[in-house]
Amino acid sequence: MSITARLRELNVILPQVAPPVGSYVPAKQVGELVLTSGQLPLVNGELTAAGKVPEEVSLADAQEAAKTAAINALAAAASVFGGDIDRLEGIVRVAVFVNSSPGFTDQAKVANGASDFLVALFGDSGRHVRAAVGVAELPLNAAVELELVARVRP
Repeated sequence: MSITARLRELNVILPQVAPPVGSYVPAKQVGELVLTSGQLPLVNGELTAAGKVPEEVSLADAQEAAKTAAINALAAAASVFGGDIDRLEGIVRVAVFVNSSPGFTDQAKVANGASDFLVALFGDSGRHVRAAVGVAELPLNAAVELELVARVRP
């Protein structure tokens, strides 16, 4: 099954790629890989989750925000190919940054929101290496930011 068909099955529509707000590109192909810049949990230009996890954003909402950021990262990766998500063969690496309240140590649980979605979408080729990191602040006070590296079909 194609990734496009699987997205339809999961009721997910890839959004338009957010324009860069600095001197960078949303995604770049290097050999057989596509790397994305950090993506926030934006829907229609609005943050879906802002603030510290879990003080201001619940664990469940942060997991959903990580999934949203992953969807935005996929859109960025597909933009390298004019939006053709089916050019992506699988996910290699995911890095999730969590705007963490002092003492919060469940960043990995937040990252599972993205990881579980990517495996549901790509199957075994969606299994990836990962970093889940707690940070003091993120752009726009976002609860999460996510980068990914995807493998390109030959």
